[in-house]
Amino acid sequence: MAEKQRAPRNRTLTLDKETEQQMLKLCLSGETELSAAHLQDNVLFGDAFEWMPMLPQGFVDLLIVDPPYNLTKQYASRQFRRTDAAQYEEFTRRWIEAVKHTLKPNASIYVCCDWRSSMVIGRVLEEYFTLRNRITWQREKGRGAAANYKNSMEDIWFATVDGEKNYTFHADAVRLRRRVIAPYRADGQPKDWQETAEGNFRDTAPSNFWDDITVPYWSMPENTDHPTQKPEKLLAKLILASSNKGDVVLDPFGGVGSTAVTAKKLGRHFVTIEREAEYCALAQARLEKAEEDKTIQGYEDGVFWERNSKPSRK
Repeated sequence: MAEKQRAPRNRTLTLDKETEQQMLKLCLSGETELSAAHLQDNVLFGDAFEWMPMLPQGFVDLLIVDPPYNLTKQYASRQFRRTDAAQYEEFTRRWIEAVKHTLKPNASIYVCCDWRSSMVIGRVLEEYFTLRNRITWQREKGRGAAANYKNSMEDIWFATVDGEKNYTFHADAVRLRRRVIAPYRADGQPKDWQETAEGNFRDTAPSNFWDDITVPYWSMPENTDHPTQKPEKLLAKLILASSNKGDVVLDPFGGVGSTAVTAKKLGRHFVTIEREAEYCALAQARLEKAEEDKTIQGYEDGVFWERNSKPSRK
């Protein structure tokens, strides 16, 4: 297959074969030592269904799961094929049963899905955990539509192990800064907004609809060739809301390591599992870059910015 030609300004992360092998050697594979201390801050190379039952009991504070949606999709050397709803439900139960023992009593769970798989995942999750909310985020990508509306939204189910209030949630850590179009004043002073030389802004409480997310694309340094890569900004919201610094974040379908990289940038420990060698190597390379570069596009100085609203700095 001919190598893909890229524009000079394309920042998509790629690895040559030699670097890929070097990165892959840094991942854990076939380890006998499975203590939490040994596993944390590592990429586990292999099948999630083989790794998950061997993971330690009760060491995870936050579980973020981005399973294959019920779509036929090529992931590097393997293809996930769409099944019927009953088979996809069985697949969902299988990974939940394999991973649930790793969760602490106060752990939180987020599961990504599209509109079709959401109907299955939400129902099954509720049998095991306490559902707290369903986040819908705008995945605006692509322009075409023919016989149906294009899919521009995805869901994330939010659940907790505990059925009461024994879980972490930092609402103030994930407030969204929006530009104020019609500023209202009380006694001549801004009411619930800030007046700055760069414009008027309001920090709003997090809702369950997110329209400020940009899907990784060619000009973003976090971008790779993974077909369903999640944005670091999206994952930052989940991690900041539902964990504390030093907590352990587990992602059993790790892809190119977006959860792990974001967790590292935000001072959390991580464990991520991925079965594709190419994706494991990319994840490891991104983690090395995160040693020096802690930036998350769209998040700066503790603030999530509304899309295209942050003033440019010259």
